[in-house]
Amino acid sequence: MAIPRALEPSGLVLVDKPVGPSSFAIVRSLRAETGARAGHTGTLDPFANGLLLVLLGAATRLARYLVGLDKRYLTTIDLRARTESGDRDGARTEEREPPRRSELEERLKTFVGVIELRIPAASAVKIGGERAYRLARQGIPVEMPLRRSEIYEARLLSYEGGRATIDLRVSTGTYVRSIADALGGHCETLRRLEVGPFSVEQADRSRILPAADALPFMPSLELDDDDLVALRSGRTIDAAAEDRVKLLSNGRLVGVGVARAGVIRSEVVMPV
Repeated sequence: MAIPRALEPSGLVLVDKPVGPSSFAIVRSLRAETGARAGHTGTLDPFANGLLLVLLGAATRLARYLVGLDKRYLTTIDLRARTESGDRDGARTEEREPPRRSELEERLKTFVGVIELRIPAASAVKIGGERAYRLARQGIPVEMPLRRSEIYEARLLSYEGGRATIDLRVSTGTYVRSIADALGGHCETLRRLEVGPFSVEQADRSRILPAADALPFMPSLELDDDDLVALRSGRTIDAAAEDRVKLLSNGRLVGVGVARAGVIRSEVVMPV
């Protein structure tokens, strides 16, 4: 049976998003270029640049496995003022004397580990069923909730004129703008360097990686013909695997399964 055009081409595109367009604008342009359905696995604000993961075609079914990956960012934070949005596009709300370098270094040490940070008002989080950024645009004051994040590393690379350049490795869902605000400043620049095992140095929007390459962190299992029939018919597969595994047929991703007690049950099945 022929695969609908919307499911092909299928795979992962690593994009180095420039400053300016939204993440959805990048997705929309790739959708127009390829004719396939498309979706990103973690947004970047228009003022930010760097690595954006875009899934195409049938590979959009794999989004659940990519959205939770850790991230690495390079950011420059202006510690002379806070803004409404936590970035350079927001109105200044507080001017302040920037800390000394030694004070900043000590403060950064306290951020490493599990920490609760307030979600920025200019975020897409829903408050009472409405996006927070829409409420902010209407001037409606909202008490933004706290979100637990984990900061694995926060390295101060340079500090001059109240501007700190910091290399951050963080868990998914961490708002760098929240880190900037908690430090008493706002993000001037933000570049995403890594998402899980993927690096911005690998970015090439003209190249579509096979769907199997979108899951390099998963062990793989090559299926024989009988196992492939079982997968397609919704039956379990006998295998001495553990946890989640990507299922291949002749090197092509045909599904993702979860192994328990010597059998694998399908979680995602790719189209023929």
